[in-house]
Amino acid sequence: MAENQTNLPEAPPTLPKPAFHDPKHHLKIYQGDCLQILAAIPADCVDLIFADPPYFLSNDGITCHAGRMVSVNKGKWDKSQGPDLDHRFNRTWLAACQRVLKPNGSIWVSGTSHVIHSVGFAMQQLGFKLLNDISWIKPNPPPNLSCRYFTHATETLIWAAKNKKSKHTFNYKLMREINGGKQMKSVWTLGAPGRDEKRFGKHPTQKPVALLERIVLAASNAGDVVLDPFMGGGTTAVVAVRLRRATVGVEFDAEYAWLAARRVMAELLAVVVVAESHAPSLDVGLLFMDRSDPETFAHPMAPLTKLVQRECRFYFIGLTRREVIFTIQAVSLDEAWQAFRNCPKSSETIFSVIKTETEIYLAQ
Repeated sequence: MAENQTNLPEAPPTLPKPAFHDPKHHLKIYQGDCLQILAAIPADCVDLIFADPPYFLSNDGITCHAGRMVSVNKGKWDKSQGPDLDHRFNRTWLAACQRVLKPNGSIWVSGTSHVIHSVGFAMQQLGFKLLNDISWIKPNPPPNLSCRYFTHATETLIWAAKNKKSKHTFNYKLMREINGGKQMKSVWTLGAPGRDEKRFGKHPTQKPVALLERIVLAASNAGDVVLDPFMGGGTTAVVAVRLRRATVGVEFDAEYAWLAARRVMAELLAVVVVAESHAPSLDVGLLFMDRSDPETFAHPMAPLTKLVQRECRFYFIGLTRREVIFTIQAVSLDEAWQAFRNCPKSSETIFSVIKTETEIYLAQ
């Protein structure tokens, strides 16, 4: 009897409870090992994958950040185990991603020279169809402190379809429109994440929203399922929510998984905007927008009662074309007028000034 039991097929792995779940916007964030979670996701169900895997850069070296010398070490997850084990890891997670991709799905992987060649070779071994390699140029990279190498100013992104038979999605016309009516090239110049992208915290390898927006717009359509197996600070989820894609994210570190959830909640939380007109001819009332459903959050949370941001902004409307010609964040109308008098358009006649007050709340 015992012998027969050992020959029984293993039960398929089951997905754990998400750390964050918003069914209304088709969004799930899992905290845990991506290989275990990918194994529990049904095959052929994902349209697009963006992966920012460990670059294996944490070698006790130094780099420059904000004008200061800092360590390059990011954590144990980024330490190299040697080229053979590193490549085995890349091949393993790529195979897991290939399994869950739909027949016409595609994957984007970012990396520096420390990892991207292994990724490309693993893709060839697994039978992916290589589509493009994108050179992402960083306009303001950190200087090379050793002065023994060229300054590292690029990262490479490999775009590949599931296999040779895949008919991948590529929104060519949209990319051409974004590029001013010309074919978009495989060299992209995009800056690092801005301060507003780090207001809830930052991840050491955080990708800019602009990069993910271009990828998601290029290789998926509204309603598609986007997966990120190394979610980090949650940029993929933020972009997917904005562009109306369903999202599945996986992050091993609990702290960064919660950072991703906070960033997403900022996209979904209730925002109250009160607009006040300083001209009787404009009728601007109260606008209330609720893009969230707090009861569906899987992470233990209190009601949205913590005020995290309050902003007072003034919009100056020109008389001739009745459009906004100047805007500024200020505490009073007098302060806003003073700023307007010092701006290049101060000679234009003003039809009206609109004042908006925005309050944003998060859970305690």
